[in-house]
Amino acid sequence: MKLTDGLRTAVLDNGLQVLLREVHRMPIVALLLAYRVGSRQEAPGYSGISHWVEHMLFKGTSTHPQGGFDRLIQREGGVFNGFTSIDWTVYYEMLPADRIELALRIESDRMTNGLFDPQEVETERGVILAEREGRENQPRFLLREQVHSLSFVRHPYRNPVIGWKEDLQRLTRDDLYRHYRTYYVPNNAVIAAVGDFETDAMLDRIAAWFGPLPAGPANDYTPPPEPPPRGERRVHLTGPTGAAYLYITFRVPPARHPDYFPLLVMNTILDGPNSSPPMGGGMGRAARLYRRLVNTGLAVHVSSGLSMSFDPYLFQLGATVRPDRNPAEVEAALLGEIERLQETPVGEDELARAVKQLRAQFLYENERVDIQAMWLSHSTIVASLAWLDDLLTNIAAVTAADVQRVAQTYFGRENRVVGWYTPTEVAHAS
Repeated sequence: MKLTDGLRTAVLDNGLQVLLREVHRMPIVALLLAYRVGSRQEAPGYSGISHWVEHMLFKGTSTHPQGGFDRLIQREGGVFNGFTSIDWTVYYEMLPADRIELALRIESDRMTNGLFDPQEVETERGVILAEREGRENQPRFLLREQVHSLSFVRHPYRNPVIGWKEDLQRLTRDDLYRHYRTYYVPNNAVIAAVGDFETDAMLDRIAAWFGPLPAGPANDYTPPPEPPPRGERRVHLTGPTGAAYLYITFRVPPARHPDYFPLLVMNTILDGPNSSPPMGGGMGRAARLYRRLVNTGLAVHVSSGLSMSFDPYLFQLGATVRPDRNPAEVEAALLGEIERLQETPVGEDELARAVKQLRAQFLYENERVDIQAMWLSHSTIVASLAWLDDLLTNIAAVTAADVQRVAQTYFGRENRVVGWYTPTEVAHAS
């Protein structure tokens, strides 16, 4: 199965990219509008602005007051949401096929008519600060944030998508509105529709709703170049919790690099098959990390993860240490599994199983029209449709030598950041 089978692509005169795929198994349509803006586009001092703008677009427009979008979608039995990531901001709807024009009306409206009412901006500042403060009560969030900030020197990937608290306290309504008008424009967007529709008619509908919208400025922002790592970096946090956590990152190439596919297979060998984009580990009980750390009583939980990114990002390892074990033991075991991949080629049976798992996961998830729309738009933004077309072929072509080579190339000590979180006091059951 190729998600590009039967795919119709078009570009409107204003630059909006359109991806349409008919799937007639059920009378539903998934519509996904993705903007090429995330934390990657945020200059110093403006972290979290993309996520904040995403929130503001749920606050209504002059024609749809706050709460109006939700009521309209719920009345038709649909699903309606959005999210911000490192490379993109997404809004999506899933509706009965004969009601999908509602989604087009909503997304066309808020592409140009966001209000950014000053009072609502301040209300949302409080909401986002409260969300961030809530996460700060989670040791794993604090540890990940600190390790990520050490994993990059200059690139904005070092900043949390939610933003640093100090930036969130100082951003203004004008900052948000400027960001909105810069990036929420047709020539910076991809709209993907998958489901029960007739392609020509759907393209006509999209052109009618989005075609009259003016193109915006060219968005050719390129983050500052990231210097090569010079040596291992470490951070050790402490706090009042009964659990200890480890988090380790290695900087690796982006999705469109040929080595991404061996890295994807390597991640599956370590932690099981990935989920849909943005990709994360699967915690397979037969995978190496689970057998090495959980089955032996070193860790309560263990994972690895590899994201689809536009620029070089991170291969991640994480573990929750059992209360009676030392974090140093767990770190040694995690890194020992990396060294094992570096020193000994993966057996053909294990390699074949990983490739089969990845293929099965991809095919299973893409039974859903919303996941198909997600793959189509995400691939367009961080790589290309040709990349997606060849995904399973490139995964199947990975050899044991490829896995060993990428383990040796990207997982040296000079390229890693290690974080520990250890409790200052042990929590006791009441």
